[in-house]
Amino acid sequence: MIKNDELCTALTKMLEVRIAEAKYTTAEFKVGSVGDVHLIEGLAKTTFGEELPFKIVLKTQDKWLRPGDPSSWRREYDLYISDFCKVLPEHFSWPKCYHATIDGDITQIWMEYAEGISGLELTTDILEKAAYEIGCFQGKVYTQPGLLPSISNFSDTGYLKRDYEQWHNQEYSLDELITDACPLPNGIKQALKDGRIVLCGKSLEYSYLRSGECKIPEHLKQMLYEIDDNLDALFVEISKLPIVLCHRDFFNENIIYIGGIFRLIDWDTSGWGYLGEDVACLISDDIDFDKFEEYCQRLIPAYYKGISKYMDTSQIQKNFIKEMILLKFGYRKVADYMFADNDKERDVPVRELEKLYSMR
Repeated sequence: MIKNDELCTALTKMLEVRIAEAKYTTAEFKVGSVGDVHLIEGLAKTTFGEELPFKIVLKTQDKWLRPGDPSSWRREYDLYISDFCKVLPEHFSWPKCYHATIDGDITQIWMEYAEGISGLELTTDILEKAAYEIGCFQGKVYTQPGLLPSISNFSDTGYLKRDYEQWHNQEYSLDELITDACPLPNGIKQALKDGRIVLCGKSLEYSYLRSGECKIPEHLKQMLYEIDDNLDALFVEISKLPIVLCHRDFFNENIIYIGGIFRLIDWDTSGWGYLGEDVACLISDDIDFDKFEEYCQRLIPAYYKGISKYMDTSQIQKNFIKEMILLKFGYRKVADYMFADNDKERDVPVRELEKLYSMR
């Protein structure tokens, strides 16, 4: 709900003149954010009677509990009201905040409407620059920790492992999964009823992968089994990497680029993570997988080039970015396969898993 006094407060800061009232229209952004995001556009009337055009974004976030990270719902608000913006370079930053409020379990952030290209419109050259810049940012903060304001609401280093372990947790019972209300494909429901898919105390995707119903090629299944079987040892090795400040949702839909300037949106999962997490996300999340190998060849070196400006990476014995990609996206591809309606749709996640296999 838009409150006129809050809107006028935000517009006064944005337009740098006192606003008395505003006429506007709203349009909802269909984005992946867990909050409600609207573009508000119209004419603002100053106390002198002048009318000024404006565009401003309002993000409203209700409290919700992300497993293992219960304060993420208000993290962007906490960051915006802090001095965190002073740490971000002007050319690699976030939309400016003009006003932010919290009322019980609801936050509202009035922010700059960042125009530019995003998503699949971003070329490999631009993504390479983004990988370099996030490396520079992380290296700078790593070597100069005093730059950061006192912020207690960053997520912790356990995020990556918790995100993966969701595929090892059974959220729904068999009775829930086979109801008419459940959005599972009918073929999967019938296989559950017939016992051809047996829930083994893990997620449905975990159980499906190990059933005869899953026709993903065996070598690709083995690739995911190996991650499962060696998870603890893998995270012992990953934990030896430098701990850096991560955006954690660093993929093309959250990057807006224009004229050499990057604006990053959706900072609600940001926090302390391991070197490489963000570039692993950039390479694999919502991309054209035909370019996957090119992204690996160009974005990983660009990231290391950026972070090496500030810190010595020569002692890092192994690059775990490719393992992080599997941790983040391996089981998601299984889910895509399971929910596909036909062989053509099922072929897509198989080809993507083949790309992940070939990179190893």
